[in-house]
Amino acid sequence: MTSTSTPPGLARFNTLEEPAAFAALLEVCASTAWARRLLAARPYAGPEDLYTASDSAMAELTADDLAEAMAGHPPIGRPKPGDPTSAREQRGMAGASEDLRAEMLDLNLAYQERFGHVFLICATGRTGEQMRDAVKERIGNAPEREREIVRTELGKINRIRLTKLVAEEAEEEKA
Repeated sequence: MTSTSTPPGLARFNTLEEPAAFAALLEVCASTAWARRLLAARPYAGPEDLYTASDSAMAELTADDLAEAMAGHPPIGRPKPGDPTSAREQRGMAGASEDLRAEMLDLNLAYQERFGHVFLICATGRTGEQMRDAVKERIGNAPEREREIVRTELGKINRIRLTKLVAEEAEEEKA
């Protein structure tokens, strides 16, 4: 246990009905195996316990589980219409030039052809140029190496989203 009192937002998450908690987790990560593992470990004493459970569940995902998780992410530079999460996370591409957008589209397609899935990176706080440079660097990786990088990047995304989930829950408590 990492704390003596559970933050209100986490306490609310801990007490959500199972279908609502499962749906909230799937918004964080599209892997049903990951969501089930986190759901089964409730209640969490503190946010760090939730993050540790997420990291452990991420480490246990199979290749199929990772593919399911990645399918929930739009390509960089093309956030899902009407999805504020992907738009916020990809903010670094919002002001990108048409040339950079076109280059990212080409790189995304080449990456997807090579690895069979979208290029996944924790885009929060990165510029369009940084994301372009990352895909250029990673496209030459061996598939096994790239799968582990994707697992790490997905873990970073999940942690950011879980932090936001717990914070949003806390905000709802105040309302």
